[in-house]
Amino acid sequence: MSKIKPAKGSPYARILGVGGYRPTRVVPNEVILETIDSSDEWIRSRSGIATRHWASPQETVATMSVEASGKALADAGVSPEQIGAVIVSTVSHFKQTPAIATEIAHRIGAGKPAAFDISAGCAGFGYGLTLAKGLVVEGSARYVLVIGVERLSDLTDLEDRATAFLFGDGAGAVVVGPSDEPAIGPTVWGSEGDKSDTIKQTVPWDEYLGKGGGEKFPAITQEGQAVFRWAVFEMAKVAQQALDAAGITADDLDVFIPHQANMRIIDSMVKTLKLPEHVTVARDVETTGNTSAASIPLAMERLLATGAAKSGDTALVIGFGAGLVYAATVVTLP
Repeated sequence: MSKIKPAKGSPYARILGVGGYRPTRVVPNEVILETIDSSDEWIRSRSGIATRHWASPQETVATMSVEASGKALADAGVSPEQIGAVIVSTVSHFKQTPAIATEIAHRIGAGKPAAFDISAGCAGFGYGLTLAKGLVVEGSARYVLVIGVERLSDLTDLEDRATAFLFGDGAGAVVVGPSDEPAIGPTVWGSEGDKSDTIKQTVPWDEYLGKGGGEKFPAITQEGQAVFRWAVFEMAKVAQQALDAAGITADDLDVFIPHQANMRIIDSMVKTLKLPEHVTVARDVETTGNTSAASIPLAMERLLATGAAKSGDTALVIGFGAGLVYAATVVTLP
């Protein structure tokens, strides 16, 4: 017989509050066209992106996260001291160690919570949300702060016609806490490592440093068509699996919040899933670009702030990207 005392957590977990931060600089396609041979019409038709936000030197991964976290805490009615864990998903924090989560936890006044970073690309928010749910239900933390944050402008090759227009900067955060009823469904997640080269860093850090930094600074590159086909055909299946796992149908949905990678991908998923017209679809990519791990919470915050979605709505969220990795779940909006 085990001598270990069983954990005492909450029966369920839910998102209690959401917050976001978009850098003040808005960058239209015209700026992108200064370094690539393309057109505003081509960029819009291929991606749906018209503008994106780029961070100033003062808008760091940490400062953007602190701003987003403060809004999420206020929205949730939770004080920083109540946070038992901070999970940050990012690929653009340039220090290998320590984790930026520890600095963020300190700067928001969270005391001494568990704090760590994860690297799951554009699926990072879904991964972090799943971990947070587990901590609350298991009893390791009563309230968990989940942050998706990126400064992808630092990793963008402005001369790469295939990617220069895609990426933006920003931070999104949610507070996850106890619930008396199911409000975060089972997560359908996974990876397809055989496709890991379709989205990647152009030059590994060791090779870049070994050559004395003489090469062009590492950037994100991708095989656009391969990623597009994978996202459209395979991720619609994952989204459907998440609906099935939650025990609901598309008709039961109020909101669909996919990763904001590309408008054509979003529209194709809506069509494949046969979402009813009453379902509100996040299309934040038009003015925010692809912000990777930050895209879902940023889109969620905007839908709620504009009244396009409301508290208590049932939403399907799905992230997918480099790895290739993915995560989808159904949640009740805060």
